[in-house]
Order: sequence, then structure tokens, then C-alpha cells
Amino acid sequence: MAHRFAARPLLALAISMACSTAPLYLQAAETVQAQTYRFDIPGQSLDGALAAFSAVTRVQVLVSGELTQGVVSPGVKGNLGQREALGLLLGGTGLNAAFINADTVTLEKRLAGGSAIEVGATTISAEHLGATTEGSGSYTTGAVTLGKGEQKLKDIPQSVSVMTRKQMDDQNTTKLSEVVKRTPGLTATKSPGPGMFIFSRGFEIGTLQYDGVGIPRNTYALGSYLTENMAIYDRVETLRGPAALLQGANSPGGTMNLVRKRGQQAPTVTITAKAGSWDHYGTQVDAGGPLNAEGTLRGRFVADYDTTDSFVDYAGGWNQTVYAAVDYDFTPDTTVGVGISNQKGHSRPNFMSLPRYANGNDIGLSRSTFVGASWNRAVNNQTQVFADLEHRFNDDWKLKAALVAMDEHNDATYQATWDAIPNPGTAGNVRYVDWVTDFNTKSRGVDVYVNGNFETLGFPQELVLGANYSKLTTRDLYARDATDGADIFNIDHNRPQRDKYQLFQDGSGAKSWYDVRQKGIYGTWRVKVLDPLTLIVGARTSWYDFAYTDQSGFQGVYDDPTRSTTQTTGRVTPYAGLVYELNPQWSAYASYADAFEPQTNQTTSGALLKPIEGKNYEVGFKGELADGRLNTSFAIFRYDQENRAVQDLQGPMNCGGWYCSVASGKVRSQGFEATLSGEVLPGLQLVSSYTYNTTKFLKDNTYEGKIFSTWTPRHQLKVWGDYQLPGDWAKVSVGAGVTAQSSTVAYDRNFSVPGNALWDSRVAYRINQAFSVAANLNNVFDKKYYVPAYNATWGSNYYGDPRNVMLTLTYTPQF
Repeated sequence: MAHRFAARPLLALAISMACSTAPLYLQAAETVQAQTYRFDIPGQSLDGALAAFSAVTRVQVLVSGELTQGVVSPGVKGNLGQREALGLLLGGTGLNAAFINADTVTLEKRLAGGSAIEVGATTISAEHLGATTEGSGSYTTGAVTLGKGEQKLKDIPQSVSVMTRKQMDDQNTTKLSEVVKRTPGLTATKSPGPGMFIFSRGFEIGTLQYDGVGIPRNTYALGSYLTENMAIYDRVETLRGPAALLQGANSPGGTMNLVRKRGQQAPTVTITAKAGSWDHYGTQVDAGGPLNAEGTLRGRFVADYDTTDSFVDYAGGWNQTVYAAVDYDFTPDTTVGVGISNQKGHSRPNFMSLPRYANGNDIGLSRSTFVGASWNRAVNNQTQVFADLEHRFNDDWKLKAALVAMDEHNDATYQATWDAIPNPGTAGNVRYVDWVTDFNTKSRGVDVYVNGNFETLGFPQELVLGANYSKLTTRDLYARDATDGADIFNIDHNRPQRDKYQLFQDGSGAKSWYDVRQKGIYGTWRVKVLDPLTLIVGARTSWYDFAYTDQSGFQGVYDDPTRSTTQTTGRVTPYAGLVYELNPQWSAYASYADAFEPQTNQTTSGALLKPIEGKNYEVGFKGELADGRLNTSFAIFRYDQENRAVQDLQGPMNCGGWYCSVASGKVRSQGFEATLSGEVLPGLQLVSSYTYNTTKFLKDNTYEGKIFSTWTPRHQLKVWGDYQLPGDWAKVSVGAGVTAQSSTVAYDRNFSVPGNALWDSRVAYRINQAFSVAANLNNVFDKKYYVPAYNATWGSNYYGDPRNVMLTLTYTPQF
């Protein structure tokens, strides 16, 4: 008989688990989990796995010993129904399960093309159903949601990948920057602030989606403050190539959809403790489950705390994230969810980091070099509130509405260095520059859509119709002053601190305000025009308003404000795709997508330039193998842009005292990529990708023929695998992988940053059903390298992390 529970408040449950006492108030509720069980069966012999399955479900499995002799099961973990769990246990074994009745099942050899489970006339696929990845134990997923509704990867005629919860946990991926590092085709450069700039196919991803709702996340007065703690997310879905159909303006590179953890049908608690290099310590409590006997009210609570020093002297800090969410089924067809999260951090930062020689050469400073002061300080505080509603009219049609509100506050006081060292062998004299920044951002997003399946004249079809809106407003201030006397080889970390008023009196400062608003209506229509051929057409109409106001000042006196604006009204971006099903496992596809980017540059007549226009072409193959446990793809892409602003060197200099612009620039990004993710062998989860990408100015007064995206490497290889040992070693899993890229060019194009190959590894041991321990070793060979760089003069040249280790102890009580 399966255990069934109804949970009381999550925080009390989490505290109870933390004290290692069972929650005595959990009471039986037959309706909560009539078909749901908790499984934690590791990869092992099939006989052993079936015995464990029967112990949990009390289902009797009848099978000939000849069929199971020498056969290995990949195991199963998570809260699943009997049939789904059994299908996963039989993955890759070549056996079918046929239920005789509710308590008895027989196994037999699978016919070619057959599924793992047969129930009367009904066939159930063994793939992990749905898009949620928690508990799946997989590096892939059955569906993604960033295109509205759920779609299989092989049915989407663009490049899409997913980082699952299992992969994040195995690789100890705790920050968004680490997600980018390990996602196919993406690259990032470190900002002068604590954040990063994300690039896909040579173009920045500045808008992120949260449960499908897009909001701008990288619009700041200076640098980037884009940071996210991954503790609260189930998965990250990434679309590479234009996302204008979903987000409108400024989405040529793609988008990332961060999907939050939600309350589950069964009570679960996970308590994690970490300890690692540079006095790095962390604790986390993650609790969720039903909050009433009926299971119609479900909750989730996550609390994560992390504190660390750094391989850089003096640098370090702490971060704290708290998340709570509740979902309620008002009716069997209507579900409402609400939640809130707060991410807070305090640190002594190493902003702007190291300079170089004037010719671009590396000075050769130690990785531990800190250019700041003992009073360097940075504070960030991000609060998100979200709500969504889903109404299922019937099995084919549903309506979903969602909103996100995010408030960010980032302020810092810090010392950095300015100027390059003239030449090797000369004195290390540069200038100190003291900064104070105070940035405040409010972002809002709303998305509403209806989607459904129907059939007309014998043609199966799917329709999505929706509308969305986003708004970003900022209120920013900074002040700075540079002084002589810094020796890069002997930095003074104890210079007197100056506040923003003193810095403004001695140097310069600025106030600025962004107001960026966008709304649009969109739709897609999928129709199976022939049995193997599906046509997808779509379009979005966008309205975009941008305003930026800047008020600069020098030595205590502000100038009059200057204002830049642009507006795009009723801009239509079409989309079209074809998916041809070669067989049930493989599909070929082709797609076309438009994108646009409004510009604020002016012509000699004072008119604004028309938006940059982009056209993307992509063809490829996708495979969904092993009953959905393995996904693979190969894509060839080309994205052409035109109307980019270039200086009008033949015209007068009457645009702010400089040359005006003409819309004549052209850029091309093209290449190919190959990906594979999921279970390649019983017990072996693998995610791998190779990307070849070139970006080039086709027409430009200054850079024609040169690289367009200096931070985008031509070659990227990203591989990670984790293997659950079989038989008597089934409690042990080992993992290893590499991320490698070719060289990149600095932002000022005066020097190159060498490529690198970074190796990581992991070993984990399951002590018992409740406890497990793991050790992650990153940069195994202690490669010394720089992340993609800015220039020699401004600094902002950052070393990547040296070799480091993280030990993780996880406690998951069994209910």
C-alpha cells in the first residue's frame, strides 16, 4: 500500500525536517496520491529494480528469469504514478509491461517500435511526461513551454535546449552565469558591475522570461547587474535565434525562460549543506507539497543562504534567497498560482578588476590581485512577485494569464584603477578612480494567451492567440573621481573613502532615467497539411516606446537634461516554419523569422533612423530517441541585419557636435550547431554541444570585413556526463565534462583573449535512502585564463576561477 499524506504549512514542515523529527501532523488522505508514489530507485540490475518497485507500490511483477538475466535498469526517482515509473525503469531494456489488473503486471519482449507500457488498448510512452524536470533524473525533458503551451523539442523548427534540475544539481549550477557557461551556443562577458552580458549567435539577450512572461533585465546606466540564484527554478529553456514573435523588439539573439519550482502533489523536503574552496559555505531548505487533504492547495518554500570569500584578495560576500509559492485548484479546470521571492546580497566586490599594457599585452598579475579598497561595498536587493491563472476549457483548449513584477536596487561604493601601463618594463603607475553608484529599476510584465487543438476538413491544427506588455523604468545615479598615484604592483587598499557628494564636487556624476514600454499581439497556427508535414505560420504586431533622460554634471554643477526617444508603431514580425516527420523518432525542419531593433541615432535632418531589420534562416534535423529519454539536433543558421547606424562622414557634424548617422550598415551571423542531451546508455546521462559561429560586418564605414561580435568565439564545445554505476556499485555515480572555446577579441579590438578548455568532475555517493554526498571539482587542471575582455585602458579584465572544490551533503527524508 502506498503512503499518502497531507502536509500542513511548509515552513513548519521544513523546520521539523531540519530538526530530524518526522512531522507527526501529516495524516493519511486517500485522495491526495491515489496514483502517486515516491521513487528513489538507482540504476541496477532489472531484477533488483523491479523488486524495489514492488516494495513501493505493492504491484506484483510476473516475468521470466530469462528475460531479465543480465539486463540493467536505469532506475527512477521522483513522485510518479505506477505506470510512468515502471516505464522509466524499463527504459532501454527492450521489454514491455502489460497490466493484468491494478495489482499485477507482466513483462514481455517489446515489438519493434513498441512502447514500454501497454494497458488494454491504450499505449503509454515511457518518456518523462510534461515539461517539469524535477524528479525526472534526466538531462532532457518531454516538452518545453517558452513557445506557449507545451511542445516537444523535435516539433519546434528552431534551436531550443533545456537545462534540467538534474543537470543543475549534478554540476552544482547555482548562478545564472553558470547556466550560460553550460548552455549550447551561449557566451557571456563579465560586466564592470556584478552582472554579465549574455550573447547568443553574436547578439545580446537582454530580455528574460519568467514562466513565459518577458521583462527587460539588462538595461542599466552603467554595466550589468543581471544576477539570478538558480535555487528556485525547475529548469531553464533557451531559444537561440530571433524571439521577436514572443518578445517583440530587441530579441535577435533569442531568449531564456526561467521556470520556477512549484508545489507538488506529494510532500517533499530537501535540506542541503555545502562547503568548498575559499571558505565557501551554503545551506538550503526546499519544501513543498499539498497543504490540504484534497491536494487542491499546494505550496513551495525555498530558503538559500551562501557565503564565500574569493580567490581574489579581500573580495567576498553573502547572498540570501527566499521563495514562496502557492497554487490552488479553484475547480478541476481552473488553477491560480501566486508567489514571491527576494534575493539579497552584500559583498566587498572586485569591480573593474585588472588593466593591461597599452599595447594590449597581459601584465601578468597574480589571480589574487585586488585593485579595490578595504571599504569596497556592494548591496543588491531584488524582489519578485508573480501570479498566474490557467483555465482548461476542455482537453483541447486552455487560457493562461500571467504577470511578473520585479523591483531591483543596486548600490555600490568602490575603488578601482584606470589607465593602461604604457609599456612592459615601465613603472606600474595608473590612476585610482573612486565610484559611488545607486541604481533602482522597476520591471513589469503581463502575458495572456489562449491555445487549443482542433481538426477541420481532416487537418489536425493548433492555434495560439495572445497579447503581452512590458514596462521598465529606472532611477539611477553615479558619481566618480580619478586621482593619480596608483601603483598596480602595490595597490593602496586603505585610501580614505569619499561619499557621493564629495566625489561629485571633486569629479563628475550623472543622473539618468529609462522608460521603456512595449506591447504586442501575437499568434501562431500549426496545421498538419500532410501526414508527415506540419506547417507553422505566425506573426506579432508590436508597439515600442523608448525614452532615456540623462543629466550629467561636473564638479558640483549639473547640465541641462538631454533626452533620447524612439517609437515604433504597429511593427509586424512574421514567422514561418516547416517540420517534416521522417519517422516517429526523427524530423527535418526549416524556418524563417523576422526581428527588429529600434534606434535613437539621428540623420542630418534630425529624423530618427528606421529600426534595424533582421532576417533569420534555419534548417536542421531533430531526433527524439529511446522513448523520449534522449534528444538530439543539428542546425544550420544564417541571420542578416541591415539598416544599422553608421557615421555619415560626408555630412555636417551637427548631431551633438559630431557626425550624424545613416542607416546603411549590414551584419551577418551564421554557422551550425549540434546538440545531444539525455540518456545515451543505461545509467549514463549526457549533455553535449558543438557550435560554430562567425559574425561579420558586411557593410560599415569603420569595421567592414571585421568581426562584429568580439565576445563570440568561433568554436564552442560543451560536454558533461554523469554515470550511475551498475550492480554492487549502484550507490556511486561519477561525472566529468569540459567547456572549451576558441579565442575572442577585446571590445576595443586591440588584443585577443586566448581560448581555453576547462575540465570539471564529480563523484557522488548515496549513503542511504535519505542521505547522499557529492564532491564537485571544477577547473581540474587549474587553467589560468581570462573571461572575454573589454580593453586595456578601462580595466575590466577578469580572471576565471582557479581550481576549486565543493562538497555537498543532501538530506531528503522519506515520508
